[in-house]
Amino acid sequence: MAPSAFPETSFDHTETPNRPKILIPEKVSPDGLALLSPYFEIHQPKNLSAEDLLAQIPTYQALIIRSETKVTASVLAAATKLKVVARAGVGVDNVDVDAATKNGIIVVNSPSGNIVAAAEHTIALLMAVARNVPAGDRSLRNGGWERSKLIGTEVGGKTLGIIGLGKVGLKVARMGVGLGMKVVALDPYASPEIAAAANVSLVGKLEDLLPKADFLTIHTPLIASTLDLISTKELATMKKTAKILNVARGGVYNEQALLDALEAGTIAGAGLDVFTSEPPTPGSAAEALCRHPKVVATPHLGASTVEAQENVSLDVCAQVLSILNGGLPTSAVNAPLILPEEYRKLQPFVRLIEKMGSLYTQHYSSKAVTSRSVGGKRFELIYEGELASISNTRPLFAALVKGLTSAISDSGGRDVNIVNASLIAKEKGLIINETHTRESANLVYASLVTLRTTGRPGEQGQVISGYVSGRGIYISRLDRFNTSFVPEGTLLVLHNYDEPGKIGGVGGILGRHGINIKFMSVAENEALMILGVQGAVGKEVELELREEKGILDVSVVRL
Repeated sequence: MAPSAFPETSFDHTETPNRPKILIPEKVSPDGLALLSPYFEIHQPKNLSAEDLLAQIPTYQALIIRSETKVTASVLAAATKLKVVARAGVGVDNVDVDAATKNGIIVVNSPSGNIVAAAEHTIALLMAVARNVPAGDRSLRNGGWERSKLIGTEVGGKTLGIIGLGKVGLKVARMGVGLGMKVVALDPYASPEIAAAANVSLVGKLEDLLPKADFLTIHTPLIASTLDLISTKELATMKKTAKILNVARGGVYNEQALLDALEAGTIAGAGLDVFTSEPPTPGSAAEALCRHPKVVATPHLGASTVEAQENVSLDVCAQVLSILNGGLPTSAVNAPLILPEEYRKLQPFVRLIEKMGSLYTQHYSSKAVTSRSVGGKRFELIYEGELASISNTRPLFAALVKGLTSAISDSGGRDVNIVNASLIAKEKGLIINETHTRESANLVYASLVTLRTTGRPGEQGQVISGYVSGRGIYISRLDRFNTSFVPEGTLLVLHNYDEPGKIGGVGGILGRHGINIKFMSVAENEALMILGVQGAVGKEVELELREEKGILDVSVVRL
């Protein structure tokens, strides 16, 4: 872990009942902590071992780390209350993101906080390698004056090869251009217009880049496709005078292959800030590289500036605050980016659709509710009107999955959210299609949501529609019945013959059992009654309602 720029900060660790807890085993800036301390119980243990983390994590709602703490699948499985893992930095190699997703835990990072620091450190290593700065410093400290042995190379006019023209890569490119370098980059997703504006030439293949580069730097995440991206074969295609730089992730260069190339003289030098194991394992290729006379090595200092550490700390702490308060992150690794203004529009519809899903499961399914009640069904979620213009509806999808599975006894105890909704839907056999209809001739609401299902072959489909008005949510349709009621509390849904006296009969039964009617909504043809009630509706009451003459069906729904 990079040295911290922050002094020790003391917070009151007195446990407060019902106050969410945040575990922070690594250094975070005081200003970042100040965002959280008024609302949460913060614990900052020193030198937390893997065993201690596994033992303590079940009681925490949030975990904030840097690069040292390893968040494994075992840790995430034990973290039954955990909502978010926040990485104060860019890379999340030390977090099992797939396991977090399966457990519905959001993983956030801070991809923008250390852009300048990482880019500047890349240029610092480039200049140090080009001009033999560390070797000159060591020689002079030891009483030497070896000018003839330490002749360097000018970077002006040389070619800087960049793999990965993201935010850091582009910043490095612009700095390289400022030094008078020619910049050539490989990135299949880079914008040609942005590259051209930065005086960067794009190439389409690695073999078109490597032979041209006098200095090569990589700025990509460490994933399967970038592991050992540069190895023996690739290094052999480069100039013997070329120098290698790595301020991204250990492992994008094969360390043994680089060591062999330096020993053989097929690569002239390297500036390395990151390694496959940190600190390098004794006897490893990484350790040998750190000791090599042609290498300038630093202990993962790419983000180690006061400004960068402050930026990433403030960023991830703000995201944790938002998530624990029911909001969304700005830089989630395993969840979609949703603009704040879009999320504000979606929030009431999230509540509505979750209620619609729960209403479906309880009203239409059998009394022995299991995953088979909804599994195997095909659902269509239709957005009409203004809501149809919002492209990112993942929170709405998640709300439906949560509502449909909320009454299922074998749901595994996991919270459903935008991170794991698709996975849980697949596990439960739910097939959900989303349809956006921007124009509807008969639409009387600004936005309307309809849940429609055809179920298995031979089954009759069901329909539930709802809308938002002000801060309220309403159900406007149940199958063929047009209605209007608020989906909350305990509801009685009764199908009945269209005959006089049915309302009085039902009211009499409820009254005898001390159950109050809070509201009543009657469908237009009076064959459907929805009652909001206060009081315990047990099996005895339900049976008595079913035996009432003219009552065809009774559903008790608790929302």
